[in-house]
Amino acid sequence: MANTNSQHSGHGSSGHGGHHIIPFQIYIKVAAALIVLTFATVFFHWLHLGALAAPVAFLIAAVKAALVMLFFMGLKYDDKLNQVIFGCGFFFLLVLFGFSALDIWTRIKEISTL
Repeated sequence: MANTNSQHSGHGSSGHGGHHIIPFQIYIKVAAALIVLTFATVFFHWLHLGALAAPVAFLIAAVKAALVMLFFMGLKYDDKLNQVIFGCGFFFLLVLFGFSALDIWTRIKEISTL
């Protein structure tokens, strides 16, 4: 009997063309987690954390992005190569943020002559 997409888990011998069926309950749980994290973002904004506000917001955003990529985009069940490619993209994004932060932190304050 031929193997159809509904029977193929994506982890066969070819490794291509398969589609993993994610149970609807997982989608509901991930969506609920995204909503809770959105409320957490608003809550921490109201706390006025000062210097910690940006790192907390970025941490929450990173967790939300990871949930979307893993479950809604299917990276959790995809080939390892695609996971590595996404990981490299985020690594270089962190490098960009690091160089930008170094540029801002090492600037010499100029005094206006006006």
